[in-house]
Amino acid sequence: MSDTSEKPASSPTASKSSRRRFFRWAAIATAIAGVATGLGVKAFAHGPGGWHRGGFLGASLDPAHVDEHIDRMLKHLYVEIDATEAQKQRLAPIVKAAAHDMLPFRTQMRAARQQALELLSRDVVDRVALEALRADQLRLAEQASQRFTQALADVADVLTPGQRRQLAEHVGRWHGGRG
Repeated sequence: MSDTSEKPASSPTASKSSRRRFFRWAAIATAIAGVATGLGVKAFAHGPGGWHRGGFLGASLDPAHVDEHIDRMLKHLYVEIDATEAQKQRLAPIVKAAAHDMLPFRTQMRAARQQALELLSRDVVDRVALEALRADQLRLAEQASQRFTQALADVADVLTPGQRRQLAEHVGRWHGGRG
């Protein structure tokens, strides 16, 4: 007789656990990508077209347009944290580089969404293709998370502990207390 207390990997419990893990990672990836892109394009929502015209994954963003909005956002941020001229000179390149590095993730996320819709609209769902897409999205989320964390650490190196607290409070206000 075999031990029935162990559940096979294909059991409903294992499947639920796997799905929960996937959705948790997808939520984390979405949050990280949203915050990272927000570093570079927060002010974009108020410009012509903005996020009002297609959502986060809407039309392509012109890198020069992104730079313009980053400059505007940074000017406001500098006032909030009382940044010195030396800090301003160091922060702008860090934030701009991160924003430009994150733009391809946005494009790839949009393409993956289209691919998922196409896969799900077929007569027969290709589970292998869906799993490959999920794995690819986790890889993409990991890359975005690493780049975002690098940018956060680089910014933190430039700011004083008091300025980091002010920045955290400012971000908290952006998100209405949601953090």
